[in-house]
Amino acid sequence: MLYFEYCIMKWIERQKNFIDFILSSLLRRKWKNAALILVYTLVVFLLSSVIFFSHALKNEAEAILEGAPEMIVQRTVAGRHDLIPVSYIDKIKEIRGVTSVKGRLWGYYYHIAARANYTVMVPDDFPHGDKEIEIGNGVAKTWGTAQGDELYFRAYDGEPIVLKIVKVFDASTDLISSDLILTSEAMFRRLFDVSDQFATDLALSIRNQGECLTIAEKIYSTLPDTRTILKDEILRTYASLFGWRSGYIIVLLSGSVLAFFIFAWDKATGLSAEEKTEIGILKAVGWDTSDILIMKFWEGTAISLTAFLAGVIAAYVHVFFASAPLFEHALKGWAVLYPAFTLNPSVNAYHLATLFFLTVLPYALITIIPTWRAAITDPDAVMRQG
Repeated sequence: MLYFEYCIMKWIERQKNFIDFILSSLLRRKWKNAALILVYTLVVFLLSSVIFFSHALKNEAEAILEGAPEMIVQRTVAGRHDLIPVSYIDKIKEIRGVTSVKGRLWGYYYHIAARANYTVMVPDDFPHGDKEIEIGNGVAKTWGTAQGDELYFRAYDGEPIVLKIVKVFDASTDLISSDLILTSEAMFRRLFDVSDQFATDLALSIRNQGECLTIAEKIYSTLPDTRTILKDEILRTYASLFGWRSGYIIVLLSGSVLAFFIFAWDKATGLSAEEKTEIGILKAVGWDTSDILIMKFWEGTAISLTAFLAGVIAAYVHVFFASAPLFEHALKGWAVLYPAFTLNPSVNAYHLATLFFLTVLPYALITIIPTWRAAITDPDAVMRQG
């Protein structure tokens, strides 16, 4: 046991000596290595920013949809979403496994002055009068005819309607409330000419999540002019959307990544005269080929690991503190009314491991090839080549 501990301590001390030597060697060529680390860090920063941002947006979407109904039923006419009769509620309630069904009222109001669409919704419990509304922070900023605490609407028949603002949602909720206008059921039906016999769609609560597909099939059989949307389908759609957008950006950056790897390969495989002379001297004073390879491996690891850590930290600050200004329009989407929000820090260990193996290990390994060629050559020949 004591001999084993002695061997471990000796190995650790040997590695420390290697690290001390390569740090001094790196400092002797500081400008060359600084340029390499700078480009390396930039590539890691770009890739990490895209991955962090898309993953954080996906998590935000999942958090928002946590309270969404297990199933939504919509009526379709000519393949398009249409108003659904509230009489469908009683038919769906008869299906076993459905615990509750309620009609929802929501729609979009296009404002000519702002040239933007706003979401108008009727909440389950609206505590104000028919002439009062609650609005999001983005609505208050962009509504072209806002005067004080009043907004001017135009109903479906052109009649002007003035509604009083009783509440503006906090800016911290912009991700879900920026374009939102909450109103009473009576005012919603007045604005859009929706009869009390219809709703926008139906929200269902299901007793057993495993029965969702079976219930959806029964609803379609009973009401063939309807379509069902499951909560899991919405989550998969968001995941696919952000995954596709992040992949699209990474493809656009692939040229830069390829250029970096060509640059890194050239720097790693093209040993300078000084480096060749150094290897020849080390061989002449008694270093083994394995010692030189270990030394070069630690040198490549130091460069790649430094760039990796710097790039990841910079990407973290860029995404979670600066809201990713380089990629937000490509990943969030485009809109006239644009929500400003800060993402909650969310880093996936799998993504970090993938970035590490794709950026750190390749460079650390490619430095070994030219070093091995120089290390197996006669020291005199190596120094004459240098």
